[in-house]
Amino acid sequence: MTLVGVPPIVANATSSVTQFPGYITSTLAYASDIRHFWRQALLLCLISALGALAGALILLALDNPSFRALVPWLLLAATALFAAGPWLKPAPKPGHQPAVGSLAGSLVQFLTSIYGGFFGAGMGVMMLATLGLTQSGDYHRLNALKNMLAVVIAAVAILVFVSGGVVAWPQAIVMIPGGALGGYAGVWIAKRVPQNVVRGFVVAVGLFLAFYYFTKG
Repeated sequence: MTLVGVPPIVANATSSVTQFPGYITSTLAYASDIRHFWRQALLLCLISALGALAGALILLALDNPSFRALVPWLLLAATALFAAGPWLKPAPKPGHQPAVGSLAGSLVQFLTSIYGGFFGAGMGVMMLATLGLTQSGDYHRLNALKNMLAVVIAAVAILVFVSGGVVAWPQAIVMIPGGALGGYAGVWIAKRVPQNVVRGFVVAVGLFLAFYYFTKG
């Protein structure tokens, strides 16, 4: 959207709106996984809402040049953390499964939610990275939890952005159907592709976007 003259902050806020239906459809696609842990995740949902509120308000307090300068670094940080996740995560103890709502996981999720409310475009990669460090389970369980929490984060951020008048509705309306279809299709594909391939693809996209924004200035 910035390529067609939309200011960076408005583009970021509008991106949150266009991605929201995709978060919903991808969450529905993981419904069978989520039903096993959704009650445990309710505390993380509340924490995510508070973090998203803080992040969205911080975004509205910035000017466009400052936000533009931060974007590539935010993308690079999320991608690097996600790529290093398998080596950073401690090996689980035999018979031990960390709780979804553990203290460490809750604190990290609050910080990640601030990031998500501030910069929705990088939220998915960042949350996969941090959930991979604090939660148990394979990629698909983590992705299901990520999608569930992303719905909460995006909903709160969108309310702030709408009240702040920073959403470009004509562009959002055009892009929403693609976001909804892409969310469901992404889960369908991810469930049929090896986890290492999915991880490599996510890292490649993150690095490409970071490089693009660094060179774009």
